[in-house]
This record gives sequence, structure tokens and C-alpha cells, in this order.
Amino acid sequence: MRYLFLAIIIVPAVEIAILLWFGQLIGVLPTFLFILLTGLIGAYLAKQQGIVTIRKVQDNMERGIMPGDALLDGVCILIGGTLLLTPGFVTDIIGFLLLIPATRKHMKNWLAQFFRKRMDRRTITIIR
Repeated sequence: MRYLFLAIIIVPAVEIAILLWFGQLIGVLPTFLFILLTGLIGAYLAKQQGIVTIRKVQDNMERGIMPGDALLDGVCILIGGTLLLTPGFVTDIIGFLLLIPATRKHMKNWLAQFFRKRMDRRTITIIR
């Protein structure tokens, strides 16, 4: 919880500093357009990857397989899409990394370990 609190304070401060610096470097209008462009590309990628993931979940469910991997994909896509809609360069980079399947693989491994640790400590409960 303390890390979340720190992230809520530090990330916007870093984003504002980078946006101000970038605005001085290339100008206000190009910076604004770049933010809009990353938001549009992010929304498109999130929609595209989300549809693929929903199809994977449906396919796994039809086969009687638990769609754990596809659900982790969905979580990463949701977080990545949200970060891309948030103005800023750091959040955009992280968001794009979460939407690209090759780089998302590493985040999925971390998420799986995170949930496994929580279930082992019984701080998270999975209801069937």
C-alpha cells in the first residue's frame, strides 16, 4: 500500500517535469499533438489486443481450460490502455510495453508470481 501511495505522488510529478521539459525542447503544440497521438494509438492497440484476448478466453472456456494466461493478458492490456490514456511520457512507455505481446510476457510472469505469493499467504482469496 505504501508503494501505491508513493507512486501516486511521484509519477505525476515526474510526468509534469518531463512534459514541461519536452514542451520547452520541441514546443507546446508538438508536445500536445504527441500526447494526443499516443492516446489514440494506445486506444486502438488496447481495443485490438483486448478483442484477441477475449477470443482466447472464450476459446479456452469452450475447451474446458482455465483461461489464466489470457486473463493475465487482459489485466496487462487494461492497465496498459489506461496508462496510455493518461497524459505523460513515462506512463505512455509503460503502457506500450504492456500492450505489445512480446514485452507483456515479462509483466505476466511478475503478475503470476504476485498473485501466487498472495494466495500462499492467504491475503487474496480465489472463489470458484
